[in-house]
Amino acid sequence: MATVKELKATARPSVGKGAARAERRAGRVPGVIYGNNQPPLPISVDDRDLRQRILAGRFLTTIYDIDLEGKKHRVIPRDFHLDPVKDLPVHVDFMRLGEGATIRISVPLHVERADASPGVKRGGTVNIVTHAIELECSVDNIPQFVDADVSGLEIGYSLHLSDIKLPAGVKSLMREDATLVSGSGCRGARRRCEGAGRWWREEEVSRSGGGMPRHAALCRPRQSRHQIRA
Repeated sequence: MATVKELKATARPSVGKGAARAERRAGRVPGVIYGNNQPPLPISVDDRDLRQRILAGRFLTTIYDIDLEGKKHRVIPRDFHLDPVKDLPVHVDFMRLGEGATIRISVPLHVERADASPGVKRGGTVNIVTHAIELECSVDNIPQFVDADVSGLEIGYSLHLSDIKLPAGVKSLMREDATLVSGSGCRGARRRCEGAGRWWREEEVSRSGGGMPRHAALCRPRQSRHQIRA
């Protein structure tokens, strides 16, 4: 079951740009609670408290019980807006969560055991292609993140959504063949093929079964003019 955190808020007596600016001058961030077939409820939260929660991470996947004048509202943050210059929160949206409700949510992808990957050991890198996964699950079963084990990832290969196991009761809204992580080589991840007369990329060698690629004979180093005249 997802962890529920507490958050204090106050009701806003009025709405509009002027009222929102007044809240910000008072050190508060205007927001709204909506959803669950109920009218929207304008609120404001402490600016410093909200900033700390956003910077702590996983803000948009955390369930909160908002204490509003003695009444608690179970919500989940759906969006927040930052000032383009100061990079401070200027507005936040919360969605009500009814009992047993199902929600669509974007959950971050966590890559694990990258140091054990054969490709990394040969000097390659692990590239994260998809940073978040769109999921559908109950409000009581929201995962904080999805794990992707890349301990067997080779250079030139990829890890797809169908290769990982999602938590019980969680459904993916993305294609099963969506690429999550890929392994790529670099200049340091090369080795000399026996008899090839040049340096080959690691992925070319692995695809050819460990020997010289078929087209190696067409790519042998050319002789210099001095060597030809001799």
